[in-house]
Amino acid sequence: MSSVPSPSAPSPARRVLDWRLRFGLLSLVWGFSFLFMKVGTESFAPFQVTLGRLAFGTAVVAAAMAVKRERLPRGAWTWLHLTVAGFLLNALPFSLFAFSELTIPSSLAGICNATSPLWGMALSLVALSEDRPTRRRVAGLGIGFLGVLTVLGVWQGFHGLDVTGTALALLASFSYPVGWIYVRRTLAGSSHSHLSLTGAQLGLATLQLAVVTPLFTSVPTSFPVLPLLAVAALGVLGTGLAFLIQYDLVAEVGPTTAQMVTYFTPVIATAAGVALLGESLSWSTPVGAAVVLAGAALTQSRPRADRAAPAPAPAPAPETPGTTGVRQGSRV
Repeated sequence: MSSVPSPSAPSPARRVLDWRLRFGLLSLVWGFSFLFMKVGTESFAPFQVTLGRLAFGTAVVAAAMAVKRERLPRGAWTWLHLTVAGFLLNALPFSLFAFSELTIPSSLAGICNATSPLWGMALSLVALSEDRPTRRRVAGLGIGFLGVLTVLGVWQGFHGLDVTGTALALLASFSYPVGWIYVRRTLAGSSHSHLSLTGAQLGLATLQLAVVTPLFTSVPTSFPVLPLLAVAALGVLGTGLAFLIQYDLVAEVGPTTAQMVTYFTPVIATAAGVALLGESLSWSTPVGAAVVLAGAALTQSRPRADRAAPAPAPAPAPETPGTTGVRQGSRV
């Protein structure tokens, strides 16, 4: 949705943990989500990993709704739009990332995730009349995609790179802004709370995977502890808790500051993959990632004259829960 809670003074509960610490925690959770997916897919099918992730994440958000006594949204059209949003922002990208990590390193998946603001910028220029192109934002778009080519090592003819896995990760990142634009078109101005909409959206995405997964996978013969814990952490932390943290951050410090988590996620994903999974790292990967992030930052910048006006709400980072409550940025 295009609207988010207005920043307000932090409640006593929020002061227990400074927003900077919660910002750092959110960066860690979304950065490690790619590692969790990699570990999970070592023992479970990608659809099973995604189904587990969504089930655990939905349970966390449902518990938060129960505590706050939030009700599910009403109206057939609202539920129809949330079904589409759940597919584009949760079921589809989560599944694509899981499939991509069968053949590419988790660090590369995390970097591909950082291209979401670039796709969003390109799409918004076409689909959203209020998003006017500026030289700075167009330059950021060009720089960002130059960074993508650097990460992929295009001058080497993609040597040593799994093209299919990389394409799936990029398609997952593309799905987020498509879903965000759809939500802006259909659910902007809804009277329902962001928490209520997100709970319904995650629940619908879970149902979609519950239908699809049995058709393409068989029941696992074993449930190894480490991959099972990875899937649980991916859902509880990377989907459920991450949304709740980001929701509070947007309300407390505003969407512009909250969206900066987008630029820390790929750094953490890369560090985690190299340090804990022993993934290799060529010079072009960190250099290209830095160029991608620089381009993404430019696409999200505004002219100085506009900075005094309230900023539109950005979406979270592409390893982000992909929920209706926050505008485009990048979510895992």
